[in-house]
Amino acid sequence: MDIKEAMEIIWSNRKYSTNDPKTAVSHLNEEVAESLKALMKGDVNKAKKELKDAMSCLFIALKVLDIDIIEAVEDQVNQMKKTENKIMIIKSDKVEIFVNDGLKGSWSIWSNDDIEEAEKIGKEFGCKIIYENVEKDK
Repeated sequence: MDIKEAMEIIWSNRKYSTNDPKTAVSHLNEEVAESLKALMKGDVNKAKKELKDAMSCLFIALKVLDIDIIEAVEDQVNQMKKTENKIMIIKSDKVEIFVNDGLKGSWSIWSNDDIEEAEKIGKEFGCKIIYENVEKDK
């Protein structure tokens, strides 16, 4: 089955009728929340069921917001293919963050705690970490 066809079938068989984007997205949010609650309780089967219901709600919300599903999927795939080159350079006196070769920010290093904190931040944001003339135990 084609995804556009599936979206139309779900639209014509929906249990609630709305043209209000807030209502449609609210229904989607409720289903996702129910899935999360089920997972937190360890009920994977119920979580899967709720997530499938959320997919129907997503299709309805996309339709209400007049979003072409094929275009949306293609946009998401293209966006995910784009890789940002994130580099953190830890120097003896400062930290610099580069994204796609452009300097995005920097701050001073005063102690080993600052270096450790910078490393945590770099890992959290998926940066490649490069050390330049860094001696721990300043």
